[in-house]
Amino acid sequence: MRILVVEDERKVADFVKRGLQEAQHVVDAAASIAEAEDLVSGQDYDLLIIDCMLPDGDGRHFCRDLRARGVAISVLLLTAKASTADKVVGLDSGADDYVTKPFNFIELLARVRALGRRRAAVPMGQLSIADLSIDSQRHRVLVLELLVSHTEKVLTRMEIIQQVWDMNFDPNSNVVDVVIKSLRDKIDRNFVPKLIHTVRGSGYIVSTNS
Repeated sequence: MRILVVEDERKVADFVKRGLQEAQHVVDAAASIAEAEDLVSGQDYDLLIIDCMLPDGDGRHFCRDLRARGVAISVLLLTAKASTADKVVGLDSGADDYVTKPFNFIELLARVRALGRRRAAVPMGQLSIADLSIDSQRHRVLVLELLVSHTEKVLTRMEIIQQVWDMNFDPNSNVVDVVIKSLRDKIDRNFVPKLIHTVRGSGYIVSTNS
């Protein structure tokens, strides 16, 4: 799995990161919520391990904010607070599991494996066309997901921007064209049939028809 450890105590972060890497996981680390936000926005993680007490906020609030934005990454909270009430607050914030400090790394690793199995067992939103399948949970394929879910229908650049970014972009922005070029390089360049087509003056369409 690709895991992000959000922990401001350097020794703890290094210990957890090293142990997870030895267990064949790909691991990044962040020392603050702000740093974690930047990493989450640019990478596809399977699990976030978040300390509750961070220099720029409460890890539980960070988890709640992620869930409010529809981020479905698994979350395991680390905290020194061991009361039942604290655990309930943590889990109700949207966390999938809760580990109290000090912890035995063997137990932490077992919980990571359990979350990995749980994630694998949950059917992700799968869309397919021809011989291509995509996982709708991955934000980097949101444009492709949108096009595939509207197969044989032309979507304008503005429709794509509003659905994927939910922001008021400059209508003259080429952000959609850049993303489409990247998608074509990945899924169309060496494959037949070509799936992504440009409809001049209108927008883009996913179709198996040339």
